[in-house]
Amino acid sequence: MHSWFDKLNQQEQDLERLREEVLAGNLPKHIAVIMDGNGRWANEKGLPRTVGHKKGVKKLKEVIMLINKLGIEYLTVFAFSTENWKRPKKEVKFLMKLFNQAFNNELDELHSNGVKVRVLGRREGLPPNIKDKVREITELTKDNQGLNLNIALNYGGRAEIIDAVKSLASEVSDGEIELTEITEERLNNKLYTEGMPDPELLIRSSGELRISNFLLWQLAYTEFYFTDTFWPEFDEKELLLAIAEYQERERRFGGLDD
Repeated sequence: MHSWFDKLNQQEQDLERLREEVLAGNLPKHIAVIMDGNGRWANEKGLPRTVGHKKGVKKLKEVIMLINKLGIEYLTVFAFSTENWKRPKKEVKFLMKLFNQAFNNELDELHSNGVKVRVLGRREGLPPNIKDKVREITELTKDNQGLNLNIALNYGGRAEIIDAVKSLASEVSDGEIELTEITEERLNNKLYTEGMPDPELLIRSSGELRISNFLLWQLAYTEFYFTDTFWPEFDEKELLLAIAEYQERERRFGGLDD
């Protein structure tokens, strides 16, 4: 028993040391997360996939609070893609119900912690009750000054770029701008992430080594961190390790030092 206690105490000391080292370094302003592995986590434990999704929502709440405590300005999480509608109807229905419950249950706490919530994606494709809840949560938290939490819901990176291009094409057609006036900055201002810095760090859980149509424009120079850990088991240590690895990297943005 004494040995177990000593080991636990050492783990806590190591975590505190890691936390201090990360806070002393250059923190990213914007972290993006692909929360992957809920279903596989449940399958490995012989549980229904729905249990994994519930656990994943609880984990997201923990990570939001950790990110907020670290003082990081932006967190963008991939909750539901435009491709996820292809999943079994029963699972999609459950996920929509889970999103609605999460918005209802966590809204007050997010608001009281100063979190500003934005939902990125094609809102018109969401069920009416979810659209209503999205409007409510964005309106309630729009003036908050804490963490900027972006929830990618019915989101696709290609769809986002297409929507931005259509908006620019409409402005050209209406004579508001010339074709030659289209620039990266103008397109950037038509994206769902308008006004936000691009993520410096992308974290993906569950061992998959791809970005799955997430923030295709914004991730051009982002540092990637992949972990085999399933999302329901992602913890503070894993988050700090991801940030610590980011802090060790040299970001060149395509250039070289003299």
